[in-house]
Amino acid sequence: MIFHFALTNSLRSLHRQLELPKLVKVYRTLDDIIDIRNPVVTIGTFDGVHIGHRKILERIIQIAKNNNAESVVMTFDPHPRHVLQKKSDVSILSTLEEKIELLEEIGIDVLYVQHFNLEFAALSSEAFVEEILVKGLGTKKLVIGYDHHFGKNREGSLADLVRMGKLFDFDVEEIPAQDIDDVIVSSTKIRNALLCGDVAGAKEFLSYPYYFKSKVIEGRKLGRAIGFPTANLEIPNNKKLIPVKGVYAVEVKIENTKHIGMLNIGTRPTVDSSKDLKAEVHIFDFNQNIYGKNITICFIKRIRDELKFESPEKLAEQLHIDKRNVISIFQS
Repeated sequence: MIFHFALTNSLRSLHRQLELPKLVKVYRTLDDIIDIRNPVVTIGTFDGVHIGHRKILERIIQIAKNNNAESVVMTFDPHPRHVLQKKSDVSILSTLEEKIELLEEIGIDVLYVQHFNLEFAALSSEAFVEEILVKGLGTKKLVIGYDHHFGKNREGSLADLVRMGKLFDFDVEEIPAQDIDDVIVSSTKIRNALLCGDVAGAKEFLSYPYYFKSKVIEGRKLGRAIGFPTANLEIPNNKKLIPVKGVYAVEVKIENTKHIGMLNIGTRPTVDSSKDLKAEVHIFDFNQNIYGKNITICFIKRIRDELKFESPEKLAEQLHIDKRNVISIFQS
């Protein structure tokens, strides 16, 4: 993961020439923060950076552009539920690295990542505003979602923010309820869609195909024997959500190139007696050695359940059908 605390003029020039997303400045401690120009701030976990989140993010970008200011997102790592609910098995939609990439694509100027622990969770609403928002970030404008609460036991409310805004000289804007209701989506709804295999529905909620990154590892090379060589993938061990078992049409990003393929998530019942979850992708028209490389799997559509076949030959017959279906999906 690369954090952009300072960039040389030459690197910025190259970045513009390549028309890449604007690099977000990432800070992990308040002491590291270099002057932010008239900070327009919003706060949230922003898991998945879905279309509901983008209502608020686009608003702070707009305000910043109109006021010679910088847009600032304050988020948390790890996910608060992993700290406050020790037994919670909630999976995340985006790792911190992925969240940074998504915020860069949107055009956020500054990201402050607050380490979330029990000590921070115990901070009163008054202390949060004074120590974090005012002294730490220098907030000039705060934009929040409807019915936002903050501080210890979620004690702080909009009324508290408005009162403290007058005291510390920052403005507060709440995104109206009707604007939020226009986009009826939540991270929970997206998780449920993925756990049901509805990756196409999740894409509508996210505004981009759901994806995960993984390293290609050595496998048993059983796919080669039936004409479908696969790249075996390391299952991420970072609480990242993996969609339900099955066969998927996917886009595969390897370095700077994109390929299409089909991915199986499951236990490979036809050829393997193990119950461990595995992921393997067959990349169409591809024969390069990518062992040890990190690749990105973007989910386009679920094709079918994982099935147990009578023989490897029967499995191969089905894979030919699957491949035709995947090609048809991408052609359409």
